[in-house]
Amino acid sequence: MKRKLSKIFAGAAALATAATLTACGGGGAGASGDASPGGEPATSSDITVGVAMPTQTSERWIADGNSVQSGLEAAGFNVNLQFANDDIPTQQQQIDQMITQGADVLIVASIDGTALATQLQAAAEAGIPVIAYDRLIRDTANVDFYVTFDNYQVGVDQATSLLIGLGVLDADGNETDSTGPYTVELFAGSLDDNNAHFFWNGAMDTLQPFIDAGTLVVGSGQTSIEQAATLRWSQETAQRRMEDLITAHYSGGSGQLDGILSPFDGISRGIITALQNAGYGPTIGQGMPVVTGQDAEIASVALIDQDVQYSTIFKDTRLLAEQAVIAAQAFATGNTPEANNTTDYDNGVKVVPSFLLQVETVIRDNIQTVLIDSGFFTAEQVERGQL
Repeated sequence: MKRKLSKIFAGAAALATAATLTACGGGGAGASGDASPGGEPATSSDITVGVAMPTQTSERWIADGNSVQSGLEAAGFNVNLQFANDDIPTQQQQIDQMITQGADVLIVASIDGTALATQLQAAAEAGIPVIAYDRLIRDTANVDFYVTFDNYQVGVDQATSLLIGLGVLDADGNETDSTGPYTVELFAGSLDDNNAHFFWNGAMDTLQPFIDAGTLVVGSGQTSIEQAATLRWSQETAQRRMEDLITAHYSGGSGQLDGILSPFDGISRGIITALQNAGYGPTIGQGMPVVTGQDAEIASVALIDQDVQYSTIFKDTRLLAEQAVIAAQAFATGNTPEANNTTDYDNGVKVVPSFLLQVETVIRDNIQTVLIDSGFFTAEQVERGQL
């Protein structure tokens, strides 16, 4: 048995008793299998979990990092939380340091899912289990578990909300009598993020029949993920591309733009800024196209409340953090986290056992029930657009 895992497994019985998540309520990626005995009993305070997050430029990732840290600390673990500010070499260096400083488990939300093979090989050689957090790490066998949302369904839901906003579908998702044509543009995430491809595939599988039927027309003709991609999910990059699209295809009254598929709220805000600067608006139905989003960032939720952005996909990162902590506890007690998907997340070397969480579409009408009543935001935060 690898030396690091033997240290972890030594105190399995003691740790399983001491480190219990009070917030998780039983269900989820719980542990299965038997702990390996031997050595001196350890406690949760003997175990350090390294947590590598991609950036602090997005409120979503700040919240994820804080939630994972607080959950692990509540379970009694030592935590080494690092943010890499969207710089790949920085994240590589941070993970290297976590390994050399004695991390027992790693939780990694990668910047580039193909750039960590060397670090994960070092983790494997040291016997350190690796949990991929929300973004699948590719091209390595050294990923032990994956916690995420149903990312293909995210794309389906984004496309569905676009179709509902345009009136092609009704609120229940049934086709209406409206045949368009509606002119739309398509945005995708960063190509080095595996999730971007799941989002795109789910969205395009949903939109393509309407494109084929002529109900939707992509005004620019840019219908490949490579053409629609937004490096690092950058708001500024999205704004520049939207400005270029307006100049090339919609300036001088050359055509009405009805809707835009956006995979992330930061991208959505860049798109909306470009639209507003070009004279679109002020609200949906009064000149502002239907714009989708993802992550329920507070600034975008405020725009939805103001009828400027149409929708966002709410991924309750509190639940994702809980699942990451449960998986870390399983590894720390010598067990195997329970997966609810063992078929869909092939990283190019192996299918990584995964735990998927469900998502909700947020529009103006359900901000109260989905986000405020659940305690994710307060009404005052939504009103001012700030936490």
